[in-house]
Formats: sequence, C-alpha cells, structure tokens
Amino acid sequence: MNINFPIEVTVKKRYSVRNYKDQAIESDKQKAIESFIDSLENPFGPHVAFHTLDLKSGPTAQKLGTYGVIKGASHYIGTTITLEPMALEALGYEFEALVLYLADLGLGTCWLGGTFDRQSFSNAMKIEVGQIFPIITPYGYAADHKHFKEKAMRKLIKADQRKEWNQLFFSDDFQSPLSEAAAGDLAFALKMVRLGPSASNKQPWRIILNDSGCHFYEYKEPGYSKAFAYDIQRVDMGIAAAHFDFSMKEKNIDGHFVTSAQPEIDLPKNVEYVFSWIRA
Repeated sequence: MNINFPIEVTVKKRYSVRNYKDQAIESDKQKAIESFIDSLENPFGPHVAFHTLDLKSGPTAQKLGTYGVIKGASHYIGTTITLEPMALEALGYEFEALVLYLADLGLGTCWLGGTFDRQSFSNAMKIEVGQIFPIITPYGYAADHKHFKEKAMRKLIKADQRKEWNQLFFSDDFQSPLSEAAAGDLAFALKMVRLGPSASNKQPWRIILNDSGCHFYEYKEPGYSKAFAYDIQRVDMGIAAAHFDFSMKEKNIDGHFVTSAQPEIDLPKNVEYVFSWIRA
C-alpha cells in the first residue's frame, strides 16, 4: 500500500459528501481505485474484503436505500470482515486509507454504518452469509450544493467541530493532559488523529503518551453500539490508527503497533485499552 498523498492536505480536504453529481468517474480513476483497493493492508492482521457496486450497471438502483441520507450516488464500496480480535480496527484502518485516497483523487465519500439498508446492499454486493458487513461509502463527485437533510445532519452532529486537544491526549495517566510541546515529534500525528472522522462525530479515541510509547484507548459511548452485534466505535479506533501511522511514515519516524503493551494505570469509567504504537 503506497500512501503517496500529503496527509494534512488530504485529511483537511476530506469531508462527508451526501449529495452527488450525475457525473461519470473517468475510467483511469476507476482503474486506479481498483488497484489501490488491491494493495490495501493493515498492521493488525485480520483480512478485510472490499466489494464495489455500480447502480447504473444493473437493476438494483430502485431497491437500495440510505434512508434519504445519500442523494445522487451511483457508486458504492462496502467492506466485510470475519469478527475476530482487531478485525474492526483493521477495517477502519484500510477503509480510511481508501477514503483519503479517493479524496486525493477529488472524489467525495461518506462513511455509512447505520444509515443504509444493510440487507439490500448485502444482496446487491453478494455478501456471503456469516460475514460482518459494517460499513459502506458512496463515492463520486460532490454536488455543488448540499441538500437540506445533509445540512441538518452536519449541524446535528457538529461535523466540523472536534474535541479540544486536552480532552484527547494525556501524559502518563488520564489525570495529566499532554501539551503539544511535550508531544514533540509526535504532535503532528496527534493533530491528524484529532481531525479524524468518526461515527456520529463521537471521537472515541484517547491517547496516553509515556516513555514506552503511545497507548490508544476507546471511550465507549454508553449505549451507542447497542444496535449492532459488535462495537462500531472500534472502526473509529482503526481510523485513528491510520491517521497516526500515515503521519508518522510521512515524517519518517519508525514504529509499530502492538496490542499487548497496556500501561498499569487507573482507567476512567467507560474507557478501554485497545492498542499501542511503539517507537522503533
């Protein structure tokens, strides 16, 4: 997987597009997207499968639904996994890599986890029985104007707002906020994590920096994942890992992810350790 686009520019360029132009995607871009999907990988191990759908190439358009959230889209990409440890994080990592790649190509996307007709999309994408089908995105050229529901949704979830730095990043324990100065050469990567998309803009990632590395925790929003058979916010943790990892590689700082480096500290209520990044 070759991340050859500028991270900060692309992260800031990406936003959730819910209204699309009736404009064909050029064949060279489609081939580039297919090639990029084939190259996707993640640092956690589990396999993530990708499924593409062109509604204009078959009779499915009238049967599929996004509950009025998406308008005008004819191209979709879906993902499936086998539910195993770190599979949701792997999905979030790879899918965000693809979303950023599409943004770099000038194409809009919108993460959909709960606002799509899962059964109809599953049938159209020929998803095998037993596979977990958590996320899809439309992709294409953004319309010149946002539709009313799109504006309302962005306002409802405060889509353009992010939690303050001192609410997300800590030094040694959860009682000691981390300053940007103390973050040193990790500050850029943490800034990119802070800008990451997340389900309903909940921003569940919390990171502790200590002498052994960066330790990623999930704030589990009470009741948020009850509609799913899995913790959907683990996908968001994969997004955070992607932003962090791509940023570190852009800055030529070597390190790797592990899932067995949990610090011995007291955790706030509803906070759970997920993984760590250890400098090489």
